[in-house]
Amino acid sequence: MNPIKIKEGVYWVGEIDWNLRNFHGYSTQRGSTYNAYLILDEKITLIDTVRPYLYDKMIQRLSSLVDPSKIHYIISNHVEMDHSGSLPLLMETAKNATIITSPNGQKGLIVHYRKKDWHFKVVKSGESVNLGNKNVKFFLTPMVHWPDNMVSYLEEDNILFANDAFGQHIASFERFDDEYPLGVVLEEAKKYYANIVLPYSSLVQKSLDLVAPLPIDMIAPAHGIIWRSHVKTIVGEYRKWAANQAEAKALVIFDTMWKSTEKIASIIQEAFELLGIPTKMLNLRYNHISDIMSDVLTAKFICVGTPTLNSNMLPTVSGFLTYLKGLSPKNRIGLAFGSYGWGGQGVRHVEEALRECGFNVMESISVQFIPDEIQLQEMLNKLKLEISSLLKMSDEAGSKVGNTV
Repeated sequence: MNPIKIKEGVYWVGEIDWNLRNFHGYSTQRGSTYNAYLILDEKITLIDTVRPYLYDKMIQRLSSLVDPSKIHYIISNHVEMDHSGSLPLLMETAKNATIITSPNGQKGLIVHYRKKDWHFKVVKSGESVNLGNKNVKFFLTPMVHWPDNMVSYLEEDNILFANDAFGQHIASFERFDDEYPLGVVLEEAKKYYANIVLPYSSLVQKSLDLVAPLPIDMIAPAHGIIWRSHVKTIVGEYRKWAANQAEAKALVIFDTMWKSTEKIASIIQEAFELLGIPTKMLNLRYNHISDIMSDVLTAKFICVGTPTLNSNMLPTVSGFLTYLKGLSPKNRIGLAFGSYGWGGQGVRHVEEALRECGFNVMESISVQFIPDEIQLQEMLNKLKLEISSLLKMSDEAGSKVGNTV
């Protein structure tokens, strides 16, 4: 695959990872790309690199445009190895290159690669570097999603090299948002945000405000499709996600041993749907936790169910709740439910975990053995009343059912 021109003198020279299916616990069914960008100017500049096993492909693309030994600047927006992994290999060729990075970026690169002899230029937020005819301006965006993070803005071309922000895990020959089904790009951008960026939403809001005054024609992220026709759309989605704007939707997430917990899950789903609230039933045996997080990103009600196993919840449920707690969604309402044979501790542990997530928690549902029809009907009636009351409270606070709660 040849380099791809994205604007005059600016090229994509990254690599496609067709076979990637797991990204530190996040399922990547569509693979991914590691995006690196080359700016041809008096001072030839490369933005980021690729994973080491893809270095040969990247260097082939680079070499078709320029002698890699002539690279003057390498901009390292982020230390994480999917971005910087090929840097040691590249520096063996571009021996005189200067690495432009943030203060924490310099520290991180030295710790990762033990190369104290590399030449660094450490930049501050708002600082610009002249490449000849073009200028790159840098904005530090710490903890979106590592302390070293920054974004780079090519002033003459209005391109924001956005690092991990606005990215998606998609392997594709198509490079732009108007060449690939937009619904899929937005779906993967949502999943990326939910599984990687969500814990830092307050900092995302600050970063969005930081770059808001810039005229942006194109957003070139570190992974996936480049935004050029739908920039306003993805920025709008990021603002919504960063604000933790949850909608009147419910998720019923569970595992079951002998179907008793599943019966309770079905009643919970029925209660929500009778009140006109869209609801998803998600069995943890068949749904990956990273896919579930895409739904958690915009759902107000998070209902989690388990039977009791050895005085605890099932491992699948425990794993999901650990993952959920780490990603820290805000402004949610939780419900713990399940069945048990003797001790009944599983549901209590789920409720505790939901409280630790910071959720407002509804009264738990815990049934010994198999719920009968009378119990299920009583459960349904009680749930409808409790959910209706919660929705009424939201309405009185100025929100509308079916929109944001």
